[in-house]
Amino acid sequence: MPTARSRSRVPWHTLFIVVLTAVLLGLFAASIDLREVWAAITRAHPSLIVAAVGVTMVTYVLRAVRWRFLLRPLGPVRLSIAFRTTVIGFAATFLLPGRVGEVLRPLLLARHERLKATSTFATVIVERLLDLCTVVFLFVVAIWFSQADVGRDVRIAGLIAAGVSVVALGVLFACAGHPERLGRWAHALTRPLPAVIASRAGAFVQTFAEGLGVLRSPGHLALAIAWSLPLWLSIAVGIWLTSWAFDLTVPFVGSFLVVGYLAVGVAAPTPGGAGGFHYLYLLALTGLFGADPDVAGAAALVLHAVSFVPVTILGVVFMWQDGLTLGRLRGLQAENAGTGAPADSGGPLR
Repeated sequence: MPTARSRSRVPWHTLFIVVLTAVLLGLFAASIDLREVWAAITRAHPSLIVAAVGVTMVTYVLRAVRWRFLLRPLGPVRLSIAFRTTVIGFAATFLLPGRVGEVLRPLLLARHERLKATSTFATVIVERLLDLCTVVFLFVVAIWFSQADVGRDVRIAGLIAAGVSVVALGVLFACAGHPERLGRWAHALTRPLPAVIASRAGAFVQTFAEGLGVLRSPGHLALAIAWSLPLWLSIAVGIWLTSWAFDLTVPFVGSFLVVGYLAVGVAAPTPGGAGGFHYLYLLALTGLFGADPDVAGAAALVLHAVSFVPVTILGVVFMWQDGLTLGRLRGLQAENAGTGAPADSGGPLR
């Protein structure tokens, strides 16, 4: 029976996320004058910020449309369910540490649409790889056509990211080709372990590989790739509009560079990318476009709110409609972590 002391102990990963968030926010705060930041916010153009909110919400519709193409080899999925679970997943990522929304989103969809949870999660891996490839493509375009002062280190980072995305895509293609064979290999590798563990490992790997079925379907994969470009262009439009709301004259192509910086910033497992998002936007605007740090800091705060607050509010509304709470979402994640079993037939969405 756990003692009071053990129950009150803070998990190390939670402590790490808290410290990381504090460090990144500290770096951001140390680079700006808060009074000047507030003054810049009061001078911003509201119409452009409202337009940025509208464009940003469109990105979640585009994400849902693209996700349906990735899911087609697994079975039919309604756009309304793909959209709701996408919004709930992003809201959970903003409200909870550790990017749990990436796991909850496919889990909720699988439970409602009678799909295998592990296979559905595999489509999110493909989705993230498509995001990486698209961001790298736009970043390279910006390096060649933008007037921004892009240094050697940034160019090298872009090339490394391109190489990683190509290698990762190759690995996923290899995994997708023979799911049964991968399951047998996993079972063989885990044979020294207890039979139950070996069997579950083989089933998990095979089910995950089945979720990569879109890689064996050139037509569906081509459509998913095609939808990735307008998705990330809409994200760039939101960044561009918000920057111009603060009279930061970032050219539209230059916003592709900011997208690349922000992709690195939100990779930190802080709630809603807090800290990393703000600091990397500040670095991009001051380093590449010579922006005033205080004005860039104000734009970073507003852009973060534009990117996360509306979708979080909508996600909370959807959660309320479906009888979900943050505690129940955490429990759902823990209950299904590491399992490859088919999702049950009654999910929490109606």
